[in-house]
Amino acid sequence: MARATWQGEVVAESDEFEVVEGNVYFPPEAIKKEFFEPTDHHTVCPWKGTASYYDLVVNGQRNENAAWYYPEPKAAAANVKAHVAFWKGVTVER
Repeated sequence: MARATWQGEVVAESDEFEVVEGNVYFPPEAIKKEFFEPTDHHTVCPWKGTASYYDLVVNGQRNENAAWYYPEPKAAAANVKAHVAFWKGVTVER
């Protein structure tokens, strides 16, 4: 079981997840979509591809670009396609 929390709310939870470079990637169906807002931010990883980001919005608090995912990853990262990972103060336990 892996769980991501921020501002006292569980924002993602799943028995199934991937771990890449120490980050837990939750499958898309494991996130609580009511806390996620897409952003225009992107970064590029040489081997995973282009990442897209979400802001987390919980109890009126916004954590900008706190979650990322690879909508179309390179072949080497196909196992995390559309899976969501976190940083910026989000607690991930497994």
